[in-house]
Amino acid sequence: MRFGLIIIGDEILSGKRQDKHFAKILGLLDARGLELSSVVYLGDERDRLSAALRASFAAGEPVLSCGGIGATPDDHTRQAAAAALGVPLRLHPQAEQLITERTVEMAREGKGSTDMSTPENRQRLKMGEFPEGAAIIPNPFNRIPGFSIRQHYFVPGFPVMAWPMIEWVLDHDFAHLHHREPRGERSLLLFEVPESAATPLMEAIEARYPGIKVFSLPSVGDATLRRHIELGVKGPTALLDAAWRDLESGARGLGEVVLPA
Repeated sequence: MRFGLIIIGDEILSGKRQDKHFAKILGLLDARGLELSSVVYLGDERDRLSAALRASFAAGEPVLSCGGIGATPDDHTRQAAAAALGVPLRLHPQAEQLITERTVEMAREGKGSTDMSTPENRQRLKMGEFPEGAAIIPNPFNRIPGFSIRQHYFVPGFPVMAWPMIEWVLDHDFAHLHHREPRGERSLLLFEVPESAATPLMEAIEARYPGIKVFSLPSVGDATLRRHIELGVKGPTALLDAAWRDLESGARGLGEVVLPA
């Protein structure tokens, strides 16, 4: 199973904040035997978000989306998702209950009123307005939920909220796919050989072992390591050993090879 990832926020694109989601979510997926297929960074621009989500919904791949689901004027993800699906936003009953419970807790701490008809609290409830037909994603940090619809999972941009919410999604909706097909990766260093010379070997291995991907990461070298290619295979472990033997043998026929320690 492979997942798309959408990371939303002007603050990421402007450099005011550095993205931390990509590396973390890559690790969460890898720990469960799942993979990432794509990463898209988008700003807080409703029309562009709608267009991107429309294409994403049509692709039929599960997608994790971080950011922009609040209720301030610069948050557009909820509205963009609804527009992409051609459905209205509706206050989700369970989200309304959770937001109300959180508001009451805050009032007890001296932070606002329990009266949900006040302008401030009505604004809070907008965070529970999701595309019609959506389900909620629980938020263990402050109980303000995210939402899911059509295998798209929308969580806040704050890592302290987003990451446990995504873990819940992966363990709740996709537990049956964890480690369904054991996978692995092996690589070597091939020195002073151009990629063009290694390409026929790579193509032959992929043709011989459907399901195996061969990768090439060239380096011009530095003060400690001269020009080389990291050449490797990755894919189902049932095929990996045979593909690796062919790769190593073929690489040694091209030039100097160093295996990992």
